[in-house]
Amino acid sequence: MIFLTVGTQFPFDRLVRAVDKAISQNGFDERVFAQIGCSSYRPHNFDAISSLEKNIFDKHICDASCIISHAGIGTIMIALENNKPLLVMPRLKKYGEVVNDHQLAIARKFEQLGHILVVYDDEDLAEKIEQLKSFIPQPRKNQAKAVADRIAKFLKLLSEKQISD
Repeated sequence: MIFLTVGTQFPFDRLVRAVDKAISQNGFDERVFAQIGCSSYRPHNFDAISSLEKNIFDKHICDASCIISHAGIGTIMIALENNKPLLVMPRLKKYGEVVNDHQLAIARKFEQLGHILVVYDDEDLAEKIEQLKSFIPQPRKNQAKAVADRIAKFLKLLSEKQISD
């Protein structure tokens, strides 16, 4: 099963519609199930529900062969923790889906690290879904020491600035 999730805070009709269109044009050899939030678009080619209880959501993540989602950091982390191939479509400011393009920056960084696949254009979705089926995400390495070192450096600079003021 391919699990499509768009989060629960905001609708993401563009992604739901694009997946529905890709299925109608290309068909998939795998069932798609979706959690679509308060979307006003209702898909015709796969089953969808507005929201799922956490334990049911987690079961869908575990049962999924791969995941399609918005580029929310929570969903990206869940996919990585469960070693699931993930294809994201960032919500974009120009469509009024978010207030800024932070999801675009997140998607680009995780794509660069080999953790996820990203679709930037709705028309490329079907091709990206085919890539997703054989995509093996690079494991995410814990970089706690690097983060701690960076914070320490920042705090030292901040402290030195306060002393000089």
